[in-house]
This record gives sequence, structure tokens and C-alpha cells, in this order.
Amino acid sequence: MPDVFVNYRTGDGDQAAALIARELSHRFGEGSAFRASESIKVGAPFPRELLQGVRRSAVLLAVIGPGWTRCPDLHRKDDWVHREIAEAFHCAIPVVPVLLGRETKRLKATDLPEDLAQLADVQSLRLDMQNANADLLRIGDELADLVPSLAAADRSAPPEPEAAPGNVHNSVGEVNGTAVQTGHFSGDAGTVIKDNRGSVHTGSGNLYENSRHYQDSQHFSGDGATHVAGDNHGGIHHRFGEDRRKHEDDER
Repeated sequence: MPDVFVNYRTGDGDQAAALIARELSHRFGEGSAFRASESIKVGAPFPRELLQGVRRSAVLLAVIGPGWTRCPDLHRKDDWVHREIAEAFHCAIPVVPVLLGRETKRLKATDLPEDLAQLADVQSLRLDMQNANADLLRIGDELADLVPSLAAADRSAPPEPEAAPGNVHNSVGEVNGTAVQTGHFSGDAGTVIKDNRGSVHTGSGNLYENSRHYQDSQHFSGDGATHVAGDNHGGIHHRFGEDRRKHEDDER
């Protein structure tokens, strides 16, 4: 079902109407715009199809060229341009005037039939062939804002970003160097440390450091080990376990 009914007068906006309908179909999908010369099937009753096309639409675009208000047919009740706009007003369907070129002025109520006078109070859009791409884009944008079904079918809308498999949450404060974020991790991990000023322990087991601060990192094992760091000005006595001389006397 068409969302946009394109109303136009042959000789005063038919080419622009074809351009608008083609652009809308390209952006919102085939059949999104109703234009009489291509939307009514061969053999279908013309009056019925036009009125039903208006009633089924969500918005009517009235394509208005420089001579639109000067056409005598506009003031006739049986004029189809007149009837389509009047039907849209009767059905409370929004009507948006599309003014063609720079010479087409905003509508005045005094230039319109009485039942179309409210068209002068409606906010209009403009289509200037010298700025056609930008103007057609704006027309499409305004219609997408006005009609939810068009917004849903809008092919120019950017796609939703795909979610990456798994979630990684990371919080990093100040980092001098390189920070790498990963998901699942398996296997061995290596550690690189730069500009160290002291001992660093990155795993299980004992830490031995062979540096100028030797006395701060010595390792001793076994019974009775003794280590003296610094100056010693007295005797050192210590005893660990049983007296070995007692064992020697017993063996004799």
C-alpha cells in the first residue's frame, strides 16, 4: 500500500512528480509512492483508483509549479488536482505543498478555491532542480519523520552495528606504553618490565636478585647457616639441633 500520494498537474509539475516518486521508491521501496500515470493498472476505473489511492495514503504531496494557482481548472470541483487535495483534507490526511524552482512563491489563500484555502497555511517544501539532490534528500527525510512506516523502510538509514562475540569489560587508569584488551586467553603469558627500581616477583617460588643490593636479597638453606652483613665487633655463638661432639663420643 502506497504511503505517499503524489498530486500534480500535467504540464505544470508532472516531470518533477515523476522524479519525486522515483526517488521515494528507491529510498523506501517499490510501491511506497502513488503516481496516477504509473500506479493505476490498465483497465482499472480511474476515479475509483484515484480516490482510494488518496484514502489509503499517509501523506499527500501537492507538486506546485509557477503557474499552478493561475490554472482556471483549479477552481472547478471536478478538477482532479482539486478533488485529490480536497479528499485528503476531508480524510484528515496531511497535505505537504512542494514548491518547484525559485520562482514559485508561497501560496496565498486568496488565490485558492475556498475548500483548498487552508493549503496556504501549511508548511511547504521546495524542489529546485539546481539543488535537486539536497532537496530530494530533505523531502525524504521529512516524510520519514512524518510517517513511521516510511522510517522503518528507509534504505538510507545506517545499519545497526553487530555485537562482537562475547563481552570484554576493561578499565584502565593512567598507562605509559601499550595497553592490549583481549577476550578469552589460554596458554602461557610473558611479562615485560621496563625501568624497574626494585625486586619484581611475577610467579610462585623464591626470588633471588643478583645486584649491588646483595645483602637485601641473599638466600640460605640447610641447618646452621650463618650470614653476617655489615661490621661485626663481637663474637657470634649459635647452636642448632643436638651437639655433634656428643654423637662422636657415643660412637667411640
